[in-house]
Amino acid sequence: MQLDFFPSRTLTLYLAKMFVVRILAVLVMLVLVLMALDLLSATGRILTPEGNGQAEILKYVGLRIPMLISRFLPYSVLLATLITLVTLNQNSEVVAMKAAGLSAHQVLAPLLLTAAVVAVISFAFNERVVTRANATLKAWEAVEYGPIPEDSGIRSNVYLSDGNNILTAATLVGRGENIRLENVTWYERAPGGIIRQQVEAKSATYAGPGWRLENPERFDVGSAETQKLDELVVAEELTPEQIDLQSVDPDGQSFWELAETIDAFEAIGMRTSELRAKWWHRLSGPLSALLMPLLGSVAAFGLARSGQLFVRAIIGMALGFAYFVVDNAALAMGSFGGYPPFLAAWAPFFLFLLVGETVLIRTEE
Repeated sequence: MQLDFFPSRTLTLYLAKMFVVRILAVLVMLVLVLMALDLLSATGRILTPEGNGQAEILKYVGLRIPMLISRFLPYSVLLATLITLVTLNQNSEVVAMKAAGLSAHQVLAPLLLTAAVVAVISFAFNERVVTRANATLKAWEAVEYGPIPEDSGIRSNVYLSDGNNILTAATLVGRGENIRLENVTWYERAPGGIIRQQVEAKSATYAGPGWRLENPERFDVGSAETQKLDELVVAEELTPEQIDLQSVDPDGQSFWELAETIDAFEAIGMRTSELRAKWWHRLSGPLSALLMPLLGSVAAFGLARSGQLFVRAIIGMALGFAYFVVDNAALAMGSFGGYPPFLAAWAPFFLFLLVGETVLIRTEE
């Protein structure tokens, strides 16, 4: 019986159903509260363009909710784990299961199985819904919640490098030679990184080679003089193909599209640490739901009347939130090149998997 992790079909369904109901309840509560708080700050900007109204607010809600679900689903699994296990402990159901011969791992097995199903659903939801919502929302924000151009290539906050110089744009529309940059700033820098000239323009188009700035205003740092020009061509070595790659938004691409982008970056010798870390995290992120029953399991055991149940629940919550802190820190380090991308994405998962197993075995098994 000790090697059979699901000795009772009835018990497995009972625990899985209880767990799923609590996950959904916590997730709905978190999303509603966070969506309401988000609308308090975003509604004014959404209604600023002429003609925007309730339909645009509902559109914003429809785009933001998938992102909130994706981000807070692991938190919901953690909180649902604690609520489920504390309830079972208080009702002496854990004592009854252990008296029937079930080990701690057998008690948690239905929750782990449910969490694994949630992880698979989360991955599919991220790929099919969240990436598209992310791309659409960023495009809408780039035009300040106005009409989105029919060209789906619109991107915002573009940062491009041309050797030692930098070209930035608030928005980018189109692809290839039809690219148009809006609210452009060109920084001409000396070899040491010191800015020599700063040029601002409302738009820029491809001049073949280079990028033609329309009615630019040039500021010379050395002489502190400002000069208005009819046009100016800059970044002659920056091609449309390079811009298409440099302006990629990994959050708006699916798992397979991001893999193709990474291959394209590597083919031209560009740095891919940040993209590869996010690519690996597309797998390890949803799997974090699988850790939550294990990290929160400390709340399941120990007699409720001993007075330590609340302390155990706090410990479980602390372990769960510690994972999210370490995971975000490791991902940031991987993006900056401090950790190898694979290690940045997977090290927190395996570290806390070992921590959860160690705590469970040493205290309960």
